[in-house]
Amino acid sequence: MELLLLTFVTAFGVVLLSTPSLIKVAILKRLFDEPTESRKLHKRVIPTVGGIIIFAGTFFAFVLWFPSDALLDIDVGNSNYLKNALTLQVTKSALNDFKYILATVLVLFFVGAKDDIIGTSPIKRLAAHVLVALMIVLMADIRIKSMYGIFNVDEIPFWSSIFLSLFAIIVIINAFNFIDGIDGLAGGIGFIASMIFGIWFYLSHDIVMSLLSFSLAGSIFAFLFFNFSPASIFMGDSGSTTIGLLLAVLAIKAIETPSADVSDNFIGEIHRPIFVMAILAYPLIDTLRIFVYRSVKGISPFEADKNHIHHALLDMGLSHRMVSITLYTASLLIITVAFVFRGMSPTGEFLVVFFTAIGLAQIPFIFKKKKADKLKADAKSTNGQGKVSPEVKKKLFHDKDF
Repeated sequence: MELLLLTFVTAFGVVLLSTPSLIKVAILKRLFDEPTESRKLHKRVIPTVGGIIIFAGTFFAFVLWFPSDALLDIDVGNSNYLKNALTLQVTKSALNDFKYILATVLVLFFVGAKDDIIGTSPIKRLAAHVLVALMIVLMADIRIKSMYGIFNVDEIPFWSSIFLSLFAIIVIINAFNFIDGIDGLAGGIGFIASMIFGIWFYLSHDIVMSLLSFSLAGSIFAFLFFNFSPASIFMGDSGSTTIGLLLAVLAIKAIETPSADVSDNFIGEIHRPIFVMAILAYPLIDTLRIFVYRSVKGISPFEADKNHIHHALLDMGLSHRMVSITLYTASLLIITVAFVFRGMSPTGEFLVVFFTAIGLAQIPFIFKKKKADKLKADAKSTNGQGKVSPEVKKKLFHDKDF
């Protein structure tokens, strides 16, 4: 536990102490975002290269405290061949994971950094996402191999496992990119997820994945001091895609935690795929909504708009801070539901968690519609001939900046 605390504190300290300098350099070099589009919610120039420091803090702490001595602690004089063989297998697996995780994060980090600085087309970004997903699934063999009883499905055929894992990784990467729309939202959701994954892997005796989780959590927590409303820096694509990829890997590793590693504590009672989906419920549900909405409207799923859940909450009159806190709370509520109903059948628990998440996601849009209907009714009653006053028109058509 001391090692995990050291990792968290190291990542936290690196990001907390380095971010002010990064902000100064970004402003001097004009590496910032200007509020030139109506969909943008900030009113001043803000640096967009925060992903640099999240990446640096996470991997500095992870590499510095990587437990290489513990992994290589093999007693050559021990005649227990099986024990040494298992130790070697764990070491090989951990080093293999480390190699491919670092390589894939580097790819996405540089693609994201390029997008933050000079821009990158959606097709090129998607190609990078597919590339890293292929590397993780085919080369690192980090993939979903079973649904653990959801709809009576257990082990998945090999090719189905490949395609499901590729889809999951690409969706999670894009989900965190999509929700990075207001101050502190993606960072806060990422912090909650990485902390819970860190505790999960600690309880399941996977020190390497727990170390990576706490490295990421420490970096994000420090970054939130500068990214929470009013933000002085954005994480940009380099940050959101890095967080998304790391959480995708952690999610799959959590789902595929060996049963023997969780049999000695309460997490052995938890249905792993459902709990992982609950941890990532908000970004996944919002992404699902957006893809369906844009597909129905006949527009590109990657085209930015103001139809996310956080936009609906802003339209209700909530501030950036309140929107972020509301969505943090909703995420924790869904995770709690998954934990409380862990005694149900896998299918039953999945349906409870899924409909809870869907129901919570619809609440802002119900209130938004009621508010719009009320404004229209007020406009008709005040102007007599159904003409809309300039003040009401502003509210209806989002001319006002938040």
